[in-house]
Amino acid sequence: MAYTVRGCSLAFICITMWLLIKAKIDVCKRGGVTVKPSHVISLGSAVNISCSLKPKQGCSGYSSSNKLILYKFYRKIHFQQGLTLSSQVTDLPLGTTVFVCKLACSSSEEIRICGAEISVGVVPEQPQNVSCIQKGEHGTVACTWDRGRDTHLYTAYTLQLNGPKNLTWQKQCTDHYCDHLDLGINLKPESPESSYTAMVTAINRLGSSSSFPSIFTFLDIVKPLPPWDIRIKFLNASVRRCTLHWRDEGMVLLSRLKYRSIDGGSWNMVNVTNAKGRHDLLDLKPYTEYEFQIASKLHLHKGIWSDWSESLRTQTPEEEPTGMLDVWYMKQYINYNKQQISLFWKNLSVSEARGKILHYQVALQEVAGGKVTLQNITEHTSWTWVIPRTGSWAATVSAANSKGSSLPARINITDLCGAGLLAPHHVSAHSEGVDNMVVTWKPPGKAVQEYVVEWRELHPEGSTQPPLNWLRSPSSSVSALISEIPYRISQNSHSINSLQPRVTYVLWMTALTAAGESPRGNEREFYLQGKANWSAFVAPSIFIAVITVGIFSVRYFRQKVFVLLSALRPQWYRRKIPDPANSTWAKKYPTMEEKTQFPVERLLTAGHTPEEPETLVINEFIHQAAPAFRHPHRLKWPERRQGVQGHCTSVEDIAPPRALTAETRQLGDLYKMLGGRIPDSKPGNQVSPLTVLPVDFLPTNEGYLPSNIDYLPSHEAAVPDPLEELEPQHISLSVFPSSSLHPLSFSCSEKLTLDQLKMGCDSLML
Repeated sequence: MAYTVRGCSLAFICITMWLLIKAKIDVCKRGGVTVKPSHVISLGSAVNISCSLKPKQGCSGYSSSNKLILYKFYRKIHFQQGLTLSSQVTDLPLGTTVFVCKLACSSSEEIRICGAEISVGVVPEQPQNVSCIQKGEHGTVACTWDRGRDTHLYTAYTLQLNGPKNLTWQKQCTDHYCDHLDLGINLKPESPESSYTAMVTAINRLGSSSSFPSIFTFLDIVKPLPPWDIRIKFLNASVRRCTLHWRDEGMVLLSRLKYRSIDGGSWNMVNVTNAKGRHDLLDLKPYTEYEFQIASKLHLHKGIWSDWSESLRTQTPEEEPTGMLDVWYMKQYINYNKQQISLFWKNLSVSEARGKILHYQVALQEVAGGKVTLQNITEHTSWTWVIPRTGSWAATVSAANSKGSSLPARINITDLCGAGLLAPHHVSAHSEGVDNMVVTWKPPGKAVQEYVVEWRELHPEGSTQPPLNWLRSPSSSVSALISEIPYRISQNSHSINSLQPRVTYVLWMTALTAAGESPRGNEREFYLQGKANWSAFVAPSIFIAVITVGIFSVRYFRQKVFVLLSALRPQWYRRKIPDPANSTWAKKYPTMEEKTQFPVERLLTAGHTPEEPETLVINEFIHQAAPAFRHPHRLKWPERRQGVQGHCTSVEDIAPPRALTAETRQLGDLYKMLGGRIPDSKPGNQVSPLTVLPVDFLPTNEGYLPSNIDYLPSHEAAVPDPLEELEPQHISLSVFPSSSLHPLSFSCSEKLTLDQLKMGCDSLML
């Protein structure tokens, strides 16, 4: 298989080269183009282009009729009469320019002679900033450099590395834009202080240049792999003893750690010498998520830092809460000897909670006795209880997590109404910005430890108890800033009723506060459409639909409508009844009369020409006497069942006379007696006796008479001639189209065959 693929590849290359050579020969078969001094020139140089015709390749006639034209791309730059053309071209741009020489005869199109490509470029600049790196102790050496400006020519770059013991490695870059190369060699750490020299040389058709030598050692260029398998351990589940572990390459001497909290803190940097993959951290905060990363280097003063390792994220263990809760209370008298005390406190900050707060411990005691009378544990930040109005009371609240509880915050429940001398006066508040408020007051006459500013919303939505808010201010302050006061957003939709339809309205809005009314907003003009009275359309439609369904549910009306539509139907749309005479059955089984021609038939056929078809007439009679139908013997039908218009029937399938419906009997009375007359005969001259046809073979809904009726038996009773007894009565059936029934005359024997009778029944609806 490999030999087959190799052979196909060589064949493909050979064919491609042959096509290219032939294409060049075909293009330049009339002449050639020469370029001097070269096809590759430096920027600003001039070039001479010559075009010449080969012998007998010019225009017919004299050589003066030859006109050579030189094109630069698609622009004509020079032309000359004769067999040769020469032109000097200057100021060519950087890159490749195409020149084409064409021949123009006196009265013909221009013929391409040959062409040439001229490349303009510059000498490569000296490569700069050559640097090499080896990723990991077992990686390969790869060097990079700055190419300088583009030469616009193919330029080859060669990287050469010289090492100790006269070792030399060299590799050439074949890419068009080359600024890096991997030598594919690995420097060993046996002699880390040995020197290596790297140099890059650039060469093109216009010249060459080399970089300055870059000298380095193994420790200078080796970049360790980033540390991996980072993990952290907390001794005794305590944040006070935390050890970070990782894995590194064997020659790593210096490591750098950085860590920060996830909540957006700055990075903390730690340099560790000869860490051997572990370091203790002592300044981590409890119940805080941290991110850790590590980098490594082979030498303290030289070398390259590795990339940072993947991040390790973990949360430090909890510690018992610090600080104290901020507690306040609200007192409400129930009756003369009971009062309701409601305690409120604020959540600890994350740094104070140092873990997840599981619950709060509340204690209430009477100050005089010093004995705790009530203790409770709650997960909420408020607690309410009923105590006696007598005596002085104090409450303590502390927060607890999985490691312990905070210091209890104590507050004395006093009668604030009795401390009138300590109450500040001239208290006022005004807004500051959008959601801030400034409260000012004047201090009382006595010394004050601190101020407590308390506020609540007057009518909060969906709350029966106003939420309590407070803040503490030092005794030296006479104002406090309340920030982030929640405010209700006004309703942004309103329905307007009692607007009249088909009236144009103009709408605008303003906002109103205690400070005044805002200017008008944008105006909007709108027009209300009147509602459509659908009842005026729906009720008549339903009534008409019910009447229509009722009418068409009666069969008589359906038939009449169908007959009317059939009469209005165009003639070209009527279905065509196939001619039974063309059926294979009629051709296969001819009747006896068709085989034997009687003298009367000879007489009739002799008087007609093929251009004058015989006129057929059907006379319809109603016989008043009910004929007797008998089956003297079984008719001879073909073995193969054949029907008209795709309907197959047989003698066994024909129902007996008793099974005939009234509808069939009516048709039977119509077609019992069919007589034939010669068109020019008189009523008294009867050609053939009128024969009674058995009812079994009367026309069915298929619309045809059977064409294979055998001779009637000789003992069949003859029927009197109805022409002598009564006048012929022509029956007009409205269900037949105007072209359904035509007068038919029988020009043969007593029997009626399908070859002589055609009846259209597509419009017959009984």
